Amino acid sequence: MANLNLKSKQERTYQAIVIGSGISGSWAAKELCDLGVKTLMLERGRKVEHGKDYPTTNMLPYEFEHRGQVPQEIQKENPVISRCYAFREDAMHFFVKDTEHPYVQEKPFDWIRGYQVGGKSLLWARQVQRWSDFDFEGPARDGFAVDWPIRYKDIEKWYSHVEKFAGVSGFRDGIDTLPDGEFLPGYELNVVEKYFAEQLKKNYGGDRHMISARCAHIHGNAEYYAAQGRTLCQNRQLCQRGCPFGGYFSSNSSTIPWALKTGNLTLRPDAVVHSIIYDEEKGKATGVRIVDRLTKETEEFYADVIFLNAAAINTNLVLLNSTSSRFPTGLGNDSGTLGKYVAFHNYRAGVSAQYEGASEYTTSGGRPTSGYFPRFRNVYKQETDFLRGYAAGFSANRGVRTNSDGIGMELKNNLLNPDQYGLWSVGSHMMGETIPKEESTVSLDSSLKDEWGIPQLKISVDYDDNDEKMVKDYIEQMSEMFTKAGFINIQTRDDHRAPGLDIHEMGGARMGKDPKTSMLNANHQLHAVPNVYVTDGASMTSTSTQNPSLTYMAFAARAAHHAVAESKK
Repeated sequence: MANLNLKSKQERTYQAIVIGSGISGSWAAKELCDLGVKTLMLERGRKVEHGKDYPTTNMLPYEFEHRGQVPQEIQKENPVISRCYAFREDAMHFFVKDTEHPYVQEKPFDWIRGYQVGGKSLLWARQVQRWSDFDFEGPARDGFAVDWPIRYKDIEKWYSHVEKFAGVSGFRDGIDTLPDGEFLPGYELNVVEKYFAEQLKKNYGGDRHMISARCAHIHGNAEYYAAQGRTLCQNRQLCQRGCPFGGYFSSNSSTIPWALKTGNLTLRPDAVVHSIIYDEEKGKATGVRIVDRLTKETEEFYADVIFLNAAAINTNLVLLNSTSSRFPTGLGNDSGTLGKYVAFHNYRAGVSAQYEGASEYTTSGGRPTSGYFPRFRNVYKQETDFLRGYAAGFSANRGVRTNSDGIGMELKNNLLNPDQYGLWSVGSHMMGETIPKEESTVSLDSSLKDEWGIPQLKISVDYDDNDEKMVKDYIEQMSEMFTKAGFINIQTRDDHRAPGLDIHEMGGARMGKDPKTSMLNANHQLHAVPNVYVTDGASMTSTSTQNPSLTYMAFAARAAHHAVAESKK
C-alpha cells in the first residue's frame, strides 16, 4: 500500500541524491560528501557492509557443500546468470537470479546484475585502462554515432584523481593509444609473456604491444591506503567473494566508508527507484520516488541535484519510467534517443596454443591481472573492412601433470607430490568495440511489471556485420602472431555467445554536442533537465576497447565537482 508521508518532507530532503551505490554512484557520493554536500544514496538491494557481509571470503574449498560448483537445479532455474564466469558457489549470493528479476529478451541478451550495496564493484574484473583521444575521437573520424562533446584533456586530471584514491597498479608503457596514469608498482609478466612481448617487437616493430594489464589493486604505498582502512592485495585470487583486506577497489571497501566518515552521507538500501520526479512549474527535477523492496510502500525524497548511476540498463529504465506531461517518453527525452544506441564489448573469440620453450621455468602463486594487448587496428587510419578495433587479454601458465598411477598409498603420494610438468599454455581473448546503432534499444514493456509495479525492461541488442568481420580479423591476426612467436597446437574459438556476458553494456542516454541527437551535455547533465546528472555506462557515446569502469569513476568525480560549482553560482 502506498504511503507518501512516512516522514515529513523536510526529513526527506537532502542537497543531493545519488541513485545507485556501485562504482560510479559511490564516486559521485564520495566527491559530493567531501565537498560538504548532504547526500542521500539510494540502493535497490540489501545492505552489504565491508568485511562483515562477505560470508565466504575465508572459507576453504572443503567447506563448500558443492566444492565451489553451483548445483544443477540452480543452474537450470537460472540459465542466464549461470553463464557468467564468476557465478560460483562462493559468490552466487552477490548475483541477481533470473527468477528474481525477469526481463524481456526481444533478442538474446545475458543481463548480469548485482543488487546490493556496492553493486557489481564487488564482482568486477578490476581492469582499469585509460581512454585516449583515439577513443574519444572515434565517432567523429568514421561518422558512426555522434561526436563526443569532450576529449582526453577534459578528463585527464580526473583519471589521475580517481587512480590515486582507488589504487591502480601498472607500468608507464609510453603507448599513445593507452595513456599512462598514476600507478603503484605493476605486476610483472612471467617469462613466456615477456617472450611474446619481445616477439611482437621483433616481428611488428613498435606497432603492437603486450603489456601488464593495469588493475585496481593495492601493490605498494600501504601507508597511504591505511587511511581508508585498506591494505595490500594478498594475491588470493578470491576477489569475487569480497576482499576483507580491501586489497582491490570496491565501493564497499573504499568510497562508501569514506563518504560515511564525513557525516554527510545517508545510505538507504532496499530502495527500488521507481522514477525521478519532475516539477513542470519549476522546470527541474525535484526528487526521487522509490518503492521499499521489502514493504512495497512508496516514498519520495527530495534534493536540488540528482545523480543517476543505477548501471547502464537500469539507468535507462529509470529515465524511461520518469514520465510527465513535459516528457511523455521519458525524462529529458526531447531528442527521442533515450534507450537507443546501446552497445557493448564483443568477447566472443579466443585463441589458445602451447609453447615448447622455457622448460626450466614454471608458475606458482598468483596475481590479480594478466597481460594486455592494446588496440592496433584502424588507429591512425582506416585500414580494414570493419570500423574501430579490438583489445585483447593474454596470459601464459605452466601447470602440473596429475599422476594418477598406482593404488593406495602409492596413488596418494603421486597425487600429493607431482613432479611432472606439461608444456606452457598460452591464451588470448578479444574485447571488441561494437558500434552504437539506433535499432539497438532498451524499452519498457507495455504490460509486464515487476513485483514493485515497475515495467519490465525489453532488450533488443545484437551483433552486426561489423562485429563478424572484427571477430574474423582478431582470429587471423592473433593466430599469425602466435605462429610467428613459435607457439604450437594453435586453437581458435568463436563461441557465438549472446551479448551481455561482457558486462560492459553502454549507451542509451548518450552524451553529445547537439540536444537534438543526444541526452547529455559535456558535463553529463540532461540537456533538458540540467540538475540531473548521468555518469554511469548509460552516458557513453561509444564503447572504445578498454574496460570502462575507470572512465565511469573519472566522469562521476568530474561531474560532482561541476554540480557543486554550479550550485555556488
